[in-house]
Amino acid sequence: MSNIDTMLNLKTWAVVGATDNKEKFGYKIFKVMLEAGIEVYPINTGVAEILGQKCYPTLKDLPIKPEAVDIVVPPKVGEKIMHECAEIGINNVWLQPGADAPQVIQAAEELGLNVVHHACVMVEMRKKEA
Repeated sequence: MSNIDTMLNLKTWAVVGATDNKEKFGYKIFKVMLEAGIEVYPINTGVAEILGQKCYPTLKDLPIKPEAVDIVVPPKVGEKIMHECAEIGINNVWLQPGADAPQVIQAAEELGLNVVHHACVMVEMRKKEA
């Protein structure tokens, strides 16, 4: 089973960079996961609520520890998020295209995280449903 398949079977996720802007991938990804019945938590410091779900400022603020985190933020923020994931024991990270800069992938690997990159979680979820 590939890393992608393994992650797609996980039941609790956080989307770092989730947003209430319907044009952005942070919104689309969160919506697709929510509609697929996944327990998913939005993370964004500047947003209170997305699609009726409480939005949390950081991963540390979540009421639970998700099994995986989808990253939809610029690389300079992504590196910090990799360290935060390692600190709180979230081992599965999915770097969306655009968030998957070499330095972020390297940080994740150096921290011993299980990382998926160069793949879009929405595309992979649709493939799995087909």
